[in-house]
Amino acid sequence: MKKQKINIKLLAIFILILSVIFLSIISINREENLQETSSEVSSNKKIGWGIKRNDNHEQPDVGTQNRKLLEESKGICLGNNNDKIIYLTFDEGYEAGYTQKILEVLKANDVKAAFFITAHYVNTQEELVKQMIDEGHIVGNHTPNYLMSGGIV
Repeated sequence: MKKQKINIKLLAIFILILSVIFLSIISINREENLQETSSEVSSNKKIGWGIKRNDNHEQPDVGTQNRKLLEESKGICLGNNNDKIIYLTFDEGYEAGYTQKILEVLKANDVKAAFFITAHYVNTQEELVKQMIDEGHIVGNHTPNYLMSGGIV
């Protein structure tokens, strides 16, 4: 009986040590995947955003400053005008009950979209925002400082 208690204690200690090692490995992997940015890299300078529409069915002009910013950030505003591609974007200011159905249809058809959300939306519809990210959609911040997600909101 005494030997059995010692074996149980040794097993418990062994499991505890394995758990600590496992959690340490997970923590190290998370730290390696973190990316830091600084104000030296990212600018807080506000710029105007908009497009100048054309009447001749050509792509709109986004302006020199915006085009430069997009190129530096590897951003996309306008697709290739030779390809026949549709980009789906949704402005999510307030949930009116349609987003869950939209996500279901997109998932059923293996289609990705971009959802631009307000602070109110992310604070009141956290589960829908998480679902958007988990299903591979782009989540953008619908404020004057448009920030795009790479998995974080």
